[in-house]
Amino acid sequence: MGEDTPDIGTDTDASAHTEKKSKRKSKKTVNQDLEVNDRLDKSSDDPAVEAQISEGAVQDWIDDLQICLMFLTRIPVPGGLALSHPSLSNACRFFPVIGSLIGVIGAIVLAAADQLGLPQGVSVLLAVAAMVMVTGGLHEDGLSDTADGLGGGSNKGRRLEIMKDSRVGAFGVIALVFIIGLKWAGLAALSIGPAALALFAGAVISRGILPLFMRYLPLAKDDGLSAEAGRPGFSQVTLSLAITLVVAFIGLGFWLTIGVAIVVALVTGAMSFWVKVKIGGQTGDVLGALQQLGEISVILTLAAAAAS
Repeated sequence: MGEDTPDIGTDTDASAHTEKKSKRKSKKTVNQDLEVNDRLDKSSDDPAVEAQISEGAVQDWIDDLQICLMFLTRIPVPGGLALSHPSLSNACRFFPVIGSLIGVIGAIVLAAADQLGLPQGVSVLLAVAAMVMVTGGLHEDGLSDTADGLGGGSNKGRRLEIMKDSRVGAFGVIALVFIIGLKWAGLAALSIGPAALALFAGAVISRGILPLFMRYLPLAKDDGLSAEAGRPGFSQVTLSLAITLVVAFIGLGFWLTIGVAIVVALVTGAMSFWVKVKIGGQTGDVLGALQQLGEISVILTLAAAAAS
């Protein structure tokens, strides 16, 4: 019976020893954490470390701008792109910045043609042509392919198949003639200054909204440009829209920006709903079509505002 009785005193001593050991470990861990935090605080106060962090952030911005420039335009990047895995989903936050460059080029061509004494209709056509050349017709191609697919296909699979075809069909030609004709008519109705502003604003706003659709509009298929680009993060979409709004408010003023934003949202929103029903969501061609519709919405809204 004595052998079966537990040694209470021994267990109590062992428990006390374990508790003391645990407290020593806890104190040691706390001290280590304090040392780590102290080193981090010192590092954050170190000008060299701060400079290195800032340099890295600036390099990220430069890389993203280069990615956007190479994707949205035919303008060569000096030395090429050094990144082995460029991320368009991250870089798209700077779409409106490259849009402003494209818009400035169009505005300069318009103003230069006007200074040469060319008729305004000719000047507008040259400016639109210059912007198409700068972008390589990237978005116009997307518009024509989307029009062919939506107009000629009887089901989702057939529509996507038509959109992949490099040949331009009747619906694509009609869409291109229609969109270029509307741009020409809207810009020709404005005087040179407002027309140049409309070109610039259209180029910025129409590209600044694309990350929004890249993030929230479902993919129509698992391959292709949209799928490869990936989904932008919320911060990328927010920054792109913020840059777009700041530029718009500065160039157009508050109320005109609100009016333009409403029209652009209605037109591109309707288009995104339509493609979601017809093909299931976005492709690279659909994004190009959305850009073109956004741009013409800006131009025609400004033309209507000037006429009223």
